[in-house]
Amino acid sequence: MSKKIEQPIIDAEVVRKTDEPAAEESAVVQMHEKLERPEILVGSTYKLKTPLSEHAFYITINDIILNEGTRHEQRRPFEIFINSKNMEHFQWVVALTRVISAVFRKGGDATFLVDELKAVFDPQGGYFKRGRFMPSLVAELGEAIEHHMKLIGLITDQGLDEHQQAFIDRKKQELAEPEDASPFPESAQLCQKCHHKAVVFADGCLTCLNCGDSKCS
Repeated sequence: MSKKIEQPIIDAEVVRKTDEPAAEESAVVQMHEKLERPEILVGSTYKLKTPLSEHAFYITINDIILNEGTRHEQRRPFEIFINSKNMEHFQWVVALTRVISAVFRKGGDATFLVDELKAVFDPQGGYFKRGRFMPSLVAELGEAIEHHMKLIGLITDQGLDEHQQAFIDRKKQELAEPEDASPFPESAQLCQKCHHKAVVFADGCLTCLNCGDSKCS
């Protein structure tokens, strides 16, 4: 006599809830080049005024919001525009905006653009802005994109750890000069990493008092 095997009763509601996370994950939209542009995009405009040009440059970066209203919601740069009354740089400005916009829409990690742009040096020399050296107009454009990526959470500013910060604060106090308008000693050298005149020779090492970069680390 065959024994009847009782089948377990499956709760349809439990199955549905179990499948929900998997279904939600599969429905997550990632950035890719075939993604259609929405009618409305949110964005920010940054003003760049340099001593190299009589007129300012206005950098507009528009973002697309992916998976809006879900826990996977994210804001990603979609396109960039550069406007100015200065027509001298029109050709390379248009070319640059098209290339950068294409990289944005391609998907993947676009943060590498920041380092690439900031590493461009003007053969005629850069300029100082708010006490900081800018190697070129393109490098300042890279800084604007970096600022925007930090604003939308694409780049996280790690900053200095507490030991680095304590060391820098101590050295600033030791080297501080009375009635000095600059937060760094007048004899400080230019830092090749953060472009501040903040590199001093301390404890046998060349150390930047702004970003913490050291030749001994």
